[in-house]
Amino acid sequence: MPTTLRVPYSYLDRQFADIDDYLADVRGLVRSGDFTLGAPLSEFESRFAQMCGIPHAIGVGSGTDALILTLKALGIGEGDEVITSPNTFIATVGAIAMVGARPVFVDSNEGFTIDVRRIESAITPRTKAIMPVHYSGNVAEMDDIARIAEAKGLAVIEDACQSISAERDGKHVGSWGVAAGFSLHPLKNLNVWGDGGMIVTKSEELRDRLRLLRNHGMINRDEIAFFGHNSRLDTLQAVIGNRLISQTPFITDTRIANARFYDSALESIPEVRIPKREANVKHVYHMYMIRVERRDALLEHLQRSGIEAKVHYPIPVHLQPAAKYLGYKEGDFPVAEDDSRTLISLPAHQHLTREELDYTVERVREFYKR
Repeated sequence: MPTTLRVPYSYLDRQFADIDDYLADVRGLVRSGDFTLGAPLSEFESRFAQMCGIPHAIGVGSGTDALILTLKALGIGEGDEVITSPNTFIATVGAIAMVGARPVFVDSNEGFTIDVRRIESAITPRTKAIMPVHYSGNVAEMDDIARIAEAKGLAVIEDACQSISAERDGKHVGSWGVAAGFSLHPLKNLNVWGDGGMIVTKSEELRDRLRLLRNHGMINRDEIAFFGHNSRLDTLQAVIGNRLISQTPFITDTRIANARFYDSALESIPEVRIPKREANVKHVYHMYMIRVERRDALLEHLQRSGIEAKVHYPIPVHLQPAAKYLGYKEGDFPVAEDDSRTLISLPAHQHLTREELDYTVERVREFYKR
C-alpha cells in the first residue's frame, strides 16, 4: 500500500479519457445544423423515459429548471406553500422560491429523506404540493407520501436530481408524483458536458404544457400560447446523453458495489455510523455518505492523505442567509442539523480501483486507530 495515493472525487478525466467517439457524434451534429430541439433530443427523451418506465420525458436546461418549470406548469406560485426538506442542495428550495411560493420544511430521517411522520403537521390551507428529495440517491418513503398527498389534495413533485435509476419496491423514482425532475450535471450518475435536466411525467397534458413552457410558449414560429421560458436541453448535450445512457446500468451497479464494500469495511468502526439500508430500495449512491465522529478532523486527515472526501453540506438550507425570511432557527430541524455536523462523503464513483477503495478504508481506520 503506497504512503499517499490520490483518490479523486471527480471522475470526469477518467470517464472522458478517450473522447474520439463523442467527438465523432459532435461532428455529425455540426454537419446537420440541427442545434435546437433537434432529432437527437427527441431520441434522448424517448430513451430516458423508457429507462425510467415513465411515458413522457421533457429535456430542459438544468435540474433546477426541471423543478421550476414543473411548479409553474402546475400553477404553483405567489401565496402557495410547498413542503420539502432542509437536508438538500439549495436548488430544491430555490426552485420553490423562484416561482414565488413559500418553502415549508420538514426534518429528515435516518436515510436523509423527508420524515413522513412530520408532513401532515406542516400542511396548511396554503399548501399546494410536497416536494420529496431522493437525497444522495436514496428514495423517499413515497407510498406514504403519495397517500398523504392524495388525502389532502396535494401535488407530489419528486426531486430526483440525484437519483437516476433509483427504485423503491421495484418502481423507478418518478413513479409516484405528477412529475419528477432530474439533473444531468457533469457529476451526476448520468451526465452531460454542462448543465442539463429532464422532467418525466405520466400526464400527456402536463407533457404538452412543459414542452411549450420550456420554449417561450411557442405553438409554432408565429403563435404563442402563453409567455414561457427559454430552457431547452441543448441538442449538443442530448448527443452526449445518447452515447452515455447505455452506460447507466454499469455506472449504477458499480456505485452500489463500491458502497457495499465501504459498508462492510467500515461498519466495525464504532465512530462510524452506516445509515440504515432498506432491502426494498435501490440506492444508487450519487453520494456515499456516512455519519462519523470528529467529522472535520477526519475530513482534513483524508484530504491530507490524497483522498478527495467532501462535506455535503455544512450549513442546512433553513440556516442559510437566503432562508432568513422564512423565520426558521437553529434547533428547528435537529436531524438535518446533526447531519450537517457529522456527514462525510467518500469517493464512490464507477472509475475507482480496488486499490483506491482499500486505501480510503485504511486511512479512515488509521484516523480512528482501528
